Amino acid sequence: MKKAFLFLGAVAICASTVFAQDQKKEDEGYKFDTIKVLPITPVKNQNNAGTCWSYSTIAFLESELLRMGKGEHDLSEMFVVAKTYNDRAKAAVRTHGDVSFSQGGAFNDVLYCWKHYGMVPEDVMKPGAMYGDTLSNHTELSALTDVMVEAVAKGKLKKLQRSPDGEPLWSKAVAAVHEIYLGKAPESFTYKGVKYTPKSYAESLGLNPDDYVSITSYTHHPFYEKFVLEIQDNWRWGLSYNLPLDEMMEVFDYAIDNGYTIAWGSDVSEPGFRYSRKGFAVLPATEAPKGGVGSDQAKWSGMKASEIADEAANHPTPQRWVTQEERQEAYDNWETTDDHGMQIFGKAKDQMGNEYYMVKNSWGLYNGEFGGCFFVSKAFARYKTMNIVVHKDAIPAAIKAKLGIESSASKDTKKSKKR
Repeated sequence: MKKAFLFLGAVAICASTVFAQDQKKEDEGYKFDTIKVLPITPVKNQNNAGTCWSYSTIAFLESELLRMGKGEHDLSEMFVVAKTYNDRAKAAVRTHGDVSFSQGGAFNDVLYCWKHYGMVPEDVMKPGAMYGDTLSNHTELSALTDVMVEAVAKGKLKKLQRSPDGEPLWSKAVAAVHEIYLGKAPESFTYKGVKYTPKSYAESLGLNPDDYVSITSYTHHPFYEKFVLEIQDNWRWGLSYNLPLDEMMEVFDYAIDNGYTIAWGSDVSEPGFRYSRKGFAVLPATEAPKGGVGSDQAKWSGMKASEIADEAANHPTPQRWVTQEERQEAYDNWETTDDHGMQIFGKAKDQMGNEYYMVKNSWGLYNGEFGGCFFVSKAFARYKTMNIVVHKDAIPAAIKAKLGIESSASKDTKKSKKR
């Protein structure tokens, strides 16, 4: 537990300082005042592997264990990756390649793995261990398995060969390659003197994967209902609750204010995200707001959009507050894509009053000015969020009622009455 809080302390100290790089002396840069900071575990590095979905969801669940008073845990991303890669290969073959096979995944993959396969600690299955490294590199792995899966999924085979135990031979071959590069997912292991199976270890942690829900906001499906978010990495066809944009953002704030972190899936191709390596991601207003003489925003009047964007690299500017329609248009035009999974763990403001969320990334401690974390403006999150996963009790009661979601406490009460 101590490491998690010491790490947060370092972030908080950084956040209270002036952030400026290669700027003029009179330019004060970005200043962030933290409003709420929740416990997180140390930042990891996914390195050369498209496994942000595993790292971000594991980080989120590790924070959930901290919130629940279960202590600090370091869980294995590669256990989840191995199970997911094998399942995705089977789905690709069963659909003749219509389900894509790639390194990507979704938050739902981790929750599915927890529920159906269990979990193991990081010490039991570490990244890079099979080739003498401490970080993942899945380039060579994918070069092999991508071709193998495609050869079967899109081949002209009339019948797939099976082993005596009924398992398709191709599936055994792909799983063997995954085992060579990722390590063997154990059937049992001993950890801190106790013998576990992956399922019994997951159960020992006391976390229920059914307590977590995905939320999004798009108009091509009815609000307050669930639908399958149409993105390639949602290959398990996981369901998301659909909320109006303002209500989705209400969930963001309610969750953080009440002690719950957020698994955050976002498009990161927007120009304003490139500053995340400097410590912030923003969505500058495309048109300068009109302000009276002497007002804080008067200096922006008359500036071109490109000039405002240039200013945003150096210090806070007015943020663009998109509508539900603009958000939908960006999704439909493939301008908002399913790029990256991260964890949101706090709230802050800059000196101009713009609101931000604090984000834990999985690109290593030395990525950016804040130890692998950064500040994303609420305006950016409002526009570019693909979906979030939260504990169902992190949703305001009024919204939860509209969605027909029962709190975990209500379910526990019903179960105890039945007994």
